[in-house]
Amino acid sequence: MGGFFGTISKSVCINDLFYGTDYNSHLGTRRGGIATLDKGTFHRSIHNIENSYFRSTFENDLDKFKGNSGIGIISDTDAQPIFMNTHLGKFAIVTVAKVNNLDELEQHLLKKGYHFSELSSGGINQTELIALLINEGSTFKEGIENVFDKIKGSCSMLLLTNDGIIAARDKYGRTPILIGKKEGSYAASSEPAGFPNLDFELDYNMGPGEIVLLTADSMTQLRKPNNKMQICSFLWVYYGYPVSTYENINVDFVRYECGVSMGKNDPTEADFVSGIPDSGIGMGLGYAEGKNIPYRRAIVKYTPTWPRSFTPTNQDVRDLVAKMKLIPNKKLLEGKRVIFCDDSIVRGTQLRDNVNILYKFGAKEAHMRVCCPPILFACPFVGFSASKSHLELIARRTIKELENGDDAKDIDKYSITGTEQYNRLVECIRKKLNITTLQFNTMENLIKSIGLPKECVCTHCYDQSSYF
Repeated sequence: MGGFFGTISKSVCINDLFYGTDYNSHLGTRRGGIATLDKGTFHRSIHNIENSYFRSTFENDLDKFKGNSGIGIISDTDAQPIFMNTHLGKFAIVTVAKVNNLDELEQHLLKKGYHFSELSSGGINQTELIALLINEGSTFKEGIENVFDKIKGSCSMLLLTNDGIIAARDKYGRTPILIGKKEGSYAASSEPAGFPNLDFELDYNMGPGEIVLLTADSMTQLRKPNNKMQICSFLWVYYGYPVSTYENINVDFVRYECGVSMGKNDPTEADFVSGIPDSGIGMGLGYAEGKNIPYRRAIVKYTPTWPRSFTPTNQDVRDLVAKMKLIPNKKLLEGKRVIFCDDSIVRGTQLRDNVNILYKFGAKEAHMRVCCPPILFACPFVGFSASKSHLELIARRTIKELENGDDAKDIDKYSITGTEQYNRLVECIRKKLNITTLQFNTMENLIKSIGLPKECVCTHCYDQSSYF
């Protein structure tokens, strides 16, 4: 996915920019980058963060950053920010994007005489492609609208210009941009979690397709929001930081409400509830209240050397890291029937390993409750699961087995809670993962807990109902 932060101030901005970007670290895993603008001169630093952390990697670079405005990125894709010198003027750009028609747009630009200088993993840098599409407009506003019109996927962006910072949210609002304000300074961020510690007040939630220009003491709307929105539901399920709020709806509140509702309707006999850190904790606390049984920390995340989120792109390493992060409490588990709450089941490999460890540490029963419905489709918009194919998903692999090699047969029925196909799917996943009982949240309960109309929330990964 990825997350960005930009700020413009009446004073030097690097401290706010550095820490504000760091507060997006849980959203990306590959690269970090910062750019500032000082009297018409750009300063930039980009580092690989696959085997280190943004904060420690960039601390030694901070002295070279001058200026009162800057943008930063935690990226799951390309090296960013990049610089452009065009008829629109000089600018730096960062994007949180997934462009599905990259090859088509590459040929479109090459035929028009453009060339690409930034390469990524042997191909073009999609942020440079987006910058070149902006350059097709006669103004920044027209250029950004050109991006909205031509890409298939999603794209939110920040542009650092001589006139200020331009923030543009994806045309369907699949990823958020929040605006913070304090005396003599504005900030734009994918995550509002860092605003309070940097003394910013959450001032504005940008709408889908909206474009604004930030200066040190003003915010000017360049383009009004679109009427239609489909923000990613997985922000509340997994990606969002617990204290963050999107569309005025708090992340941990949603997880808690999901748990309360599921707990009230669960007749399973158990000794206590435990959330799998970190994103399962809010749901677990709600589940314990709804079911009226105790909450215990039967699994604890080891934080001294695994701060916040560290998710390598290599799947084997991801599985190992997931195992190393979590430490079961044998004293609490021995002989107990435990309901565990987790955000989702994607591939299932990490959960299977964790469940086996729980039994090894003495758990009598391991009941799993999941905050979202079964994931049946790879995400074409923000790539939250890092799954390039739906056949990497345990739910689709299981359907393929149940349907004798046809993973798409009766796919709609498998997505509806309570159908014969759905029940078979859940039971087969339960057996694969060696879980005592398994229940997924329903689509209806997830949407009710989020509190937005169904048509305003992207649920493509569960039911493929996200296209306008």
